[in-house]
Amino acid sequence: MKIRKLSMDLSAVNESQYPIDGLPEIALAGRSNVGKSSLINSLLNRKKFARVSQNPGKTRTINFYTINEEFFLVDLPGYGYAKVSKQERSSWGSIMEKYLQNRDPLCAIMLLVDIRHEPKDDDKIMYDWIKHFGYKCIIIATKADKISRGKYQKHFKMIRNKLGLKDEVIIPISSLKKTGIEETWAEIVKSFNENGYEIEND
Repeated sequence: MKIRKLSMDLSAVNESQYPIDGLPEIALAGRSNVGKSSLINSLLNRKKFARVSQNPGKTRTINFYTINEEFFLVDLPGYGYAKVSKQERSSWGSIMEKYLQNRDPLCAIMLLVDIRHEPKDDDKIMYDWIKHFGYKCIIIATKADKISRGKYQKHFKMIRNKLGLKDEVIIPISSLKKTGIEETWAEIVKSFNENGYEIEND
């Protein structure tokens, strides 16, 4: 995907703040510190467009990134960070639930999990949530440079078993080595096209 123009348009905490221009959306969900900001920067071929925090749990709003004035990448709040209060965790869950309940432009959700480890219960809950609301789920296995390629299938099986995947795609990603980026863009564009939006992977 050639990035010709991009901007971070807005951060939202409730429905009244969401974009209303009807552009299609792809959202990113995952545990705090799983690598969402790093993936966004890799997809956009920018080093610091999405700020990578050393402090997990920093993203507390839904961030909308406009790409080529054609679609949005939507960064959802990270979940599962133990050092925030129960009230804050509940608030973030409510923010995400409201977004997922009735968001017509949303075409698919990329669920990020760390390829090295079995997904957590929170990841399973998030996957079940995505499917409950009827969205396509693309599994992004981050930090793929941390294990050898020969171990990929073993770890894919671990991820599939824990999440209870059916036919979902798993894409291994390394933001460090920039591997898996083209495959991710291909799935993003495919998701747009499946929902009737004419977006090209140029």
